[in-house]
Amino acid sequence: MAKNVFTPTSILIPEGVSMEKWSVIACDQFSSERDYWQRAKDIVGGEPSTLHMIIPEAYLEEIDEEKEIATISAVMNDYLKSSLFHEHKDAFIYVERTQPDGRIRKGIVGAVDLEEYDFTGVSASIRASEGTVLDRLPPRVRVRRDAALELPHIITFIDDKDATVVEPLAEKASSLPVVYDFDLMAGGGHIKGMKVTGKDAEDVMAAMRALHEKNEMLMIMGDGNHSLAAAKVYWGELKKDVPESERENHPARRALVELNNVYDSAIDFEAIHRVLFNIDGAKFIEEFKNATPRGDDYVIEFTSNDGNEEVGIKADCIGDMLTIMQDFIDEYIKDTDTIVDYIHGDDSTRQLASGDRCLGLILPSMSKSDFFETVEKSGVFPRKSFSVGHAEDKRYYLECREIR
Repeated sequence: MAKNVFTPTSILIPEGVSMEKWSVIACDQFSSERDYWQRAKDIVGGEPSTLHMIIPEAYLEEIDEEKEIATISAVMNDYLKSSLFHEHKDAFIYVERTQPDGRIRKGIVGAVDLEEYDFTGVSASIRASEGTVLDRLPPRVRVRRDAALELPHIITFIDDKDATVVEPLAEKASSLPVVYDFDLMAGGGHIKGMKVTGKDAEDVMAAMRALHEKNEMLMIMGDGNHSLAAAKVYWGELKKDVPESERENHPARRALVELNNVYDSAIDFEAIHRVLFNIDGAKFIEEFKNATPRGDDYVIEFTSNDGNEEVGIKADCIGDMLTIMQDFIDEYIKDTDTIVDYIHGDDSTRQLASGDRCLGLILPSMSKSDFFETVEKSGVFPRKSFSVGHAEDKRYYLECREIR
């Protein structure tokens, strides 16, 4: 019999606060655009916000990490001690996210069992979609060690062509209790969340078990690979000191995520582009063409202040093409002063690549119909291979869950 890999849990939602100020976009977005994060700070001010419980990656290189972690821990404790949160016990949250383009993405917020997740490429019920950069895990693990709360920006996908899990909740959404309904800050669209408990929650779990019986690989990470990997690492450390009889119900064994059907019409896979800083772009392009297989299967557009050039790559699948490209970049910039950033959006890439000694690589998008098949056959994609929609479509921090 299939396990309950995705379950209801106790979810904390703030009350009596400005939800627009409370909810901010995932920390790994706009990593080279500090004006976005300054705008978020200006909007939030000193009011309660998830902004006070995260470290935007745009600032990672300059912060005092120990001090920031202590501050985040203190804020979480203060929020818990106050009357800020309302606890929704044994619940899922059915989410309708109206994206800036007007399409509505449907999802379910609940808890995944970290014992059923693996980010190393080993066969598991929940698998990573991209290569995990191990150097990025320690800071996230350190934050989680001292954290009383988790805030999810994680999205997982299920391969549910028959629309058996999420879509039935959409049909009964008008009868579900609304727990939040507001516009997201800085052009993020709108979000509405409805509480799912009792028979409705049991139906979700039954549908997930039925799906799992057909597919050993039940879920694949869409966003937040490194956040879930950090949660897994932390649980691996912690459970050594937890008696086996207490492990099943320990709060750190699970992590809060949003689950989406990969066939949702509002879900698109957007390429994550590369911008290389402090590089001779013309030399890089020439050596790239000489070192990689030529063909018309996939096309990379190189852009800089010298103009644009398209280079065709021969590869059996988009995952192989991305591996060829990423391996070349990693080897080329090794032991150099070149820096790579991973950028969402064609326009942002072109703008950043227009500076002196900069080069942008604009990559093709992946068809979502190939997503599960590619991971099943080839394992994880290279790091930062794709994004779910545009930057503004990313998940915002909103729901919280105690993990101590």
